[in-house]
Amino acid sequence: MPNLARPAALTLVLALAVTGCGADVSQGEGKGDGATASSGSHYPVTVENCGERKTFDRAPRRVVTNDVGITEIMFALGLEDHMAGYVMPDDKGDLTAVPWKDGYQKTEWLSKDRINKELVLDARADLVFAGWNYGFNEGEGFTPAALQRVGIDSYLLSESCRNGQGKARGVMTPLDALYTDLRNLGKVFDVEDRAETLVTSFREQVAAAQAKAPKGADRPRVFLYDSGEDKPFTSGAFAGPHDIITKAGGDHIMKDLKDSWTTVGWETVVARDPEVIVINDYGDVTAEQKRKFLKSYKPLANVSAIRNDRIVVLDYVDLVESPRNPAAIDSLAASLKSFGS
Repeated sequence: MPNLARPAALTLVLALAVTGCGADVSQGEGKGDGATASSGSHYPVTVENCGERKTFDRAPRRVVTNDVGITEIMFALGLEDHMAGYVMPDDKGDLTAVPWKDGYQKTEWLSKDRINKELVLDARADLVFAGWNYGFNEGEGFTPAALQRVGIDSYLLSESCRNGQGKARGVMTPLDALYTDLRNLGKVFDVEDRAETLVTSFREQVAAAQAKAPKGADRPRVFLYDSGEDKPFTSGAFAGPHDIITKAGGDHIMKDLKDSWTTVGWETVVARDPEVIVINDYGDVTAEQKRKFLKSYKPLANVSAIRNDRIVVLDYVDLVESPRNPAAIDSLAASLKSFGS
């Protein structure tokens, strides 16, 4: 992972202090209508994104994001004024209670359906922030290469980077992916101070959670259940739940899977006997329905988590790469600690 930090320009510090915005937008200019960088000497900038070096001559002005975690990365960086809008379904929980709820109020919800090329063209996007299986998909012809052919740039969510083993994803640990994207986007949008402040704050929050988390022999075996009945969809070592479980004091039973989100067999889950199951709450199947399925599925009857009714529910946005990951670690650490008391 490259070192993307650089000394902050005094003009940027002043701009942040006075405006609270991510970049200096001239008075009277609308969103995407000629916003200029707060430091004229900042550009061009180059970042490494999923193994590719990308150079930006200016900050993108009309970004379209896909999915809730990606959208909230932009909001956490204060980049609403650089967005044309976001795409995501309406099953992502209460968006009015999050720390960056103002971002949702200021930014257009472009679609509750799948992102596609026509949508981003209609939005006059100059950059799409999405990821493999977070919007980008060869089967539907919506890829960074397809966007480039129509003059639209892209930035890939680092959690979704492909690692060269077919379509397996993951090239760094999940929290490193979050910190990498914050720093990269901080550089691209000339808000590096804000990015570093977020990374420092998140590291401190994670360290505080770890201090009170179970340790040593008290660490429970934990399985992440996303969905699926014939076969469970779960997290490998490179999806958010791995770091969330591990930093919260759990032993992630699928840590040997060198992929992000993937499918396994129930026989593997039974053999590894999780003591706690974390349910990913999203979609048409509710967390309670998932809980009922797990408790009634006969092959799991003797699994420790089922026998002792140790099931925790976290929201989707807690578990995918997002600024909510550190708070999810704190929450899960408290739950795991309570099970051991």
